Amino acid sequence: MQISIWEKESFFANRDILIIGAGLVGLWTAYEIKKRNPSINILIIEKGIVPTGASTRNAGFACFGSPTELLHDFDTQGKDDTLKVVEMRFKGIEKIKRLFVRGVIDYDNCGGFECLDNQKNDISAIKSRLPELNLLLKDVTGASETYTWADEKLDTFGLAGFDALIENGFESSLHSGKLLMAFVKFVQSMGVDILPGVEVAGWTEVSKGVELEASYQINNQKEKLKFFGRNLIVCCNAFTNSLLPELKVSPERGQVIVTSPIPHLPLHGTFHYDEGFYYFRNIGNRILLGGARNSAFEEEHTDRLTETPGIQKKLEDFLRDHIAGDYEYTIDFRWSGIMGFTQNKQPVIHHVSDRVHAVVSCNGMGVALSPVVAEKVAESLFK
Repeated sequence: MQISIWEKESFFANRDILIIGAGLVGLWTAYEIKKRNPSINILIIEKGIVPTGASTRNAGFACFGSPTELLHDFDTQGKDDTLKVVEMRFKGIEKIKRLFVRGVIDYDNCGGFECLDNQKNDISAIKSRLPELNLLLKDVTGASETYTWADEKLDTFGLAGFDALIENGFESSLHSGKLLMAFVKFVQSMGVDILPGVEVAGWTEVSKGVELEASYQINNQKEKLKFFGRNLIVCCNAFTNSLLPELKVSPERGQVIVTSPIPHLPLHGTFHYDEGFYYFRNIGNRILLGGARNSAFEEEHTDRLTETPGIQKKLEDFLRDHIAGDYEYTIDFRWSGIMGFTQNKQPVIHHVSDRVHAVVSCNGMGVALSPVVAEKVAESLFK
């Protein structure tokens, strides 16, 4: 099917910058570039009708790391590298709070909590290491005690089967869908164009720019498209391997369930367990629970947006045993999202060539990390 002259000179016109991916990283990148140079012409290309991946399919946490996860990263990735990423996450959350009206995105400074039990955790060892962790985080959060013990709140929140609780007053929850909708409207008001339903196959660097090969579905068949931009920025995170396999971004699935409303639900906050492999929170008087991929790493190493019986059962068992055992409820929502991970848990900001850049792999922390990694790539473009 041929495109019209009207389409060629509007939707498919040449651009200064093409961005692949309309998730949080792509939107933040467009925002940071426009903020520095409002005259730049930007088109974001997205393969889904809404951002596909993790941005609208996560748990809605604005967090920077649970204590056991950070202590594990200290031991495996090194303190300096871990603290560098934690600082980026913390700054990202602060940036979200500055840019968006809290009510618009249901931002709730409810606090973050990590649940511990004697089966999974050496609680005495964590107690001995927590002062050092707080000391190291003082320059990041400004608090002498970022993490404090809050065992007495286990009963308050209606939790069962845990032996200790650690509280972090800096973490929050938000509505991922409302955040993305608000951000889409905001960047569009800055003059950024977004084309959904377009899948990128690859690109070729040509004279004075980059030619993008893509397609979209119409009349039950794929129609090919071409786009031209002076520069290209790849922001497709967990789906990076199809375009830039050399970056070795590992797609990892996260599955989520949400209950029916539960009257008088006492749970309020964002919660982690087992180094963050389980995570749960309240959405009003519903319970959201996700994770358990550490029970089936090989199976969850995928870019398929599906749910599996094994993980779903793990989540339902955890929900019954620890959070909602005394309540009557049904599972009203089930979904999965795809995250991008690197071996060193560092985000990838990669200079592919003079005209092609990549900002990918937020390692399950895209809400917090995307504002800062986008800022870094925008700075590199305007040196």
